[in-house]
Amino acid sequence: MSPPVAVLVGPPGSGKTAVGELLAARLGTTFRDTDTDITTRAGKSVAEIFVDDGEPTFRAMERAAVRTALAEHDGVLALGGGAVGDEGTRAILVGHRVIFLEVGLTEAATRVGLNRDRPLLLGNVRSRLRALMDERRPYYLEVATATIDTNGLSAQQVADAVALLVVGAV
Repeated sequence: MSPPVAVLVGPPGSGKTAVGELLAARLGTTFRDTDTDITTRAGKSVAEIFVDDGEPTFRAMERAAVRTALAEHDGVLALGGGAVGDEGTRAILVGHRVIFLEVGLTEAATRVGLNRDRPLLLGNVRSRLRALMDERRPYYLEVATATIDTNGLSAQQVADAVALLVVGAV
């Protein structure tokens, strides 16, 4: 099977899911989200996995989900915001077309809002989001083959920009 046409990474609020769905539709392919894969397999939400089993267990599940999706899926793939923090996950992304959807703190906080489904953002959302973005940015840049600044753009505009990268690289 061919590798995914694009793997989308970025912090919460960067638009990985919305852009991924639009991009897949535009390219006539399918969309897959590793967080959905994990929750389907575990039978509970990401937040419940964090509470019941802990972050290390979730990250191991996430690494396995990314490995499986990279091997099985040839469409558009979105990874959870923290997936790139795992060294093993970064290693298996080598050789894939990885697009970093970059977003500023203000826009990300607006997009995420007070989302209780994001366990690492509980409490002061803006402060936690800033810390996560600062911590993860070097990893996003490490794995990315291209970066798109999503600030001020609609999901459709970002999907169009990614499509140009994907089609132009074929």
